[in-house]
Amino acid sequence: MINTVYRLSAPKRFEIDFEDISFNDNCIVRPTHLSICNADQRYYQGTRDAKVLKQKLPMALIHEGIGEVVFDKSGTFSAGDKVVMIPNIPTKDDEIIAENYRETSKFCASSEDGFMKEFVEISPDRLVKLPDNINLNVAAFTEIVSVSVHAISRFDKIAHERREKIGVWGDGNLGFITSLFLKKMFPQTKVYVFGISMEKLSDFSFVDETYMTTEIPDDLKIDHAFECVGATGSPVAIEQIIKHINPEGTIAIMGVSEYPVPINTRMILEKGLRMFGTSRSGKEDFEKTIEMFEKHPEIVSYLTHIVGKVVEINGYADFSNAFETDTRTAFGKTIMHWNL
Repeated sequence: MINTVYRLSAPKRFEIDFEDISFNDNCIVRPTHLSICNADQRYYQGTRDAKVLKQKLPMALIHEGIGEVVFDKSGTFSAGDKVVMIPNIPTKDDEIIAENYRETSKFCASSEDGFMKEFVEISPDRLVKLPDNINLNVAAFTEIVSVSVHAISRFDKIAHERREKIGVWGDGNLGFITSLFLKKMFPQTKVYVFGISMEKLSDFSFVDETYMTTEIPDDLKIDHAFECVGATGSPVAIEQIIKHINPEGTIAIMGVSEYPVPINTRMILEKGLRMFGTSRSGKEDFEKTIEMFEKHPEIVSYLTHIVGKVVEINGYADFSNAFETDTRTAFGKTIMHWNL
């Protein structure tokens, strides 16, 4: 079977290619909803290091997406089942290291082609069935939600039990998702969100308090913190966290920065702080995310607030329109309705 693949060959330039699909033990999934991530934009805009672009491109983008099963020889899924596709591809087992941290694992739209294809050939164990009647635009970015779930799950194993107040730095998509799930997973904990846009912070109606980062009270203290800022905002966010966190608190670093970030190690030592990083997620995190969607349907309702623009993809010419639309969207996820 001949499959059409849409690869980014250079910044802002896509090309059409073809590949063979063999009906072996893998599933064949037709993508229906794809979500654009900041990582996809860095490739599209060409803001990644030139050596990285040369190494990675041409490559099909997108690692956040859902689709319908067309064929599954294993019998795990039926034709027509709606599924979320897991972009992390483990190649070796490890009893200690999670699949998303193994150096041998591959990742769609990074070390493997992403989901910008007519059909996706994928192992059945890289799929999770979606609940009936779920909002498909929200389901499209299940991957980034699972990243927050993964970070919170790791935090739950690492942090001490005093969790009266947790701070989340970042008023973007990742901060919104992380703070929402913190409230659902630790309902007795007060969640404070710190951001730079009052307009964005007004959407965080489910948290206990919101603060502009320029107006944080000097005497405000938190037990633990999640950094969801990344990029050039990381240094300031981490510095503020270290200032306002109580001794022996735990800091989860989730924001991605292309450059080294200076950290006040003196105060980390003085306060005896724990700091850990999280990246991507694994199947267990996807399953837990779907379980949370089913157990707390109000989560999906809240997440509809970060569905930004929805772009119909009917042909090759619509790709650039979708990515350019995403660059003009200050808040929210750009969803591509994949009609190819």
